[in-house]
Amino acid sequence: MAAVQEPGKPRKGKPFKLLGILDVENIPCARDSILYGSLGSVVAGLGHFLLTSRIRRSCDIGVGGFILVTLGCWFPCRYNYAKQRIQERIAREGIKNQILYESSHLDPERKQINSSSSSD
Repeated sequence: MAAVQEPGKPRKGKPFKLLGILDVENIPCARDSILYGSLGSVVAGLGHFLLTSRIRRSCDIGVGGFILVTLGCWFPCRYNYAKQRIQERIAREGIKNQILYESSHLDPERKQINSSSSSD
C-alpha cells in the first residue's frame, strides 16, 4: 500500500502537468479547481443544450462555465491557503520565541508576573 503524499511535496517520478505548464500534483488548489471546473462545464453545457438544443452555443456556455467555476474555486482556495501559511509562520515564530526566552530575564510573561506581584 502506497503512503499518502502531502500536497505541495514533490513526488518521485514524472509529474502530471496540465497543458505542459500547470503541475497539478504539486500546486495547492490546482487539482480541486480543475475538477470542479470540468464538472461545472459539463453541467452548464449540458443544461444549456437540454434547454435550447443549440450545440455551438452550449459548447460556448460549457467553456465559460469551466472558466468561471475554476476561477471561482481557485481564488478563495489560494486566499485561504495564503492565510493559513501566514498563521503557521506566526505560530512558528511564537513557539521559537517562547523556547528562546522562557525562564530568562527577557521573558515577557515573567515581567508581567513580577510587576503584578510587586504592586500588591
